[in-house]
Amino acid sequence: MRLLLIEDNRRLADMVAQGLVREGFVVDHRDTLVSAGEALEAADYDLVLLDIGMPDGDGLAFLKDQRQRRLQSPVLMLTARSGLDDRVSGLDAGADDYLVKPFEIAELAARCRALLRRPGASLGTVLEVGDLELDTGARQARVRDRIIELPPREYALLEVLARRRDTVVSRAKLEQSLYSLDQDISSNALDAVASRLRRRLASAGASAHLRTVHGVGYAITGRGPEVENA
Repeated sequence: MRLLLIEDNRRLADMVAQGLVREGFVVDHRDTLVSAGEALEAADYDLVLLDIGMPDGDGLAFLKDQRQRRLQSPVLMLTARSGLDDRVSGLDAGADDYLVKPFEIAELAARCRALLRRPGASLGTVLEVGDLELDTGARQARVRDRIIELPPREYALLEVLARRRDTVVSRAKLEQSLYSLDQDISSNALDAVASRLRRRLASAGASAHLRTVHGVGYAITGRGPEVENA
């Protein structure tokens, strides 16, 4: 899941970004509202984390404007303003949740997952592809109750594909989901991750099959390649 963190405090932003990356999220950080607006135009985000007090404007006004521009992603406000009126103003401006600073990363990550599980959002709790089961809360993959140990990027690829099972997901969409805007990625980085994931699924005896659609992207189905090609 890809998040946009809009926060001008560099130390706090680094702490939040590092903590969320450890929780399995891909995080883009922007420290002004202008650069945040550019990021929202350049990429699709599953969730936005927004500080109210920004150096180049008011976060609430920015949020209202983005909602008018059809921003559909859930928004979690991060702010030191703890008064009831402040919380009401944030929610009325279009925020989906409100977290007062200081906070623990574990609570922030849990709130992010909760927002992403809401109807119409990006997360479900448990995903199934054939005999492969993904517990998105625990970030764990299992085949017939056997846990498959997956590095973060392989798990992220598997989750994105499992949410769109039997559907070809474009390379551009997958790269957006796995890498931040600031990362330099090689032309074959995605292919390498997919190749490692395919080998792990095969080693676990999973019926789920990771299919390459050359020049387009990848898809995952609940049937092995010998069934698909029959």
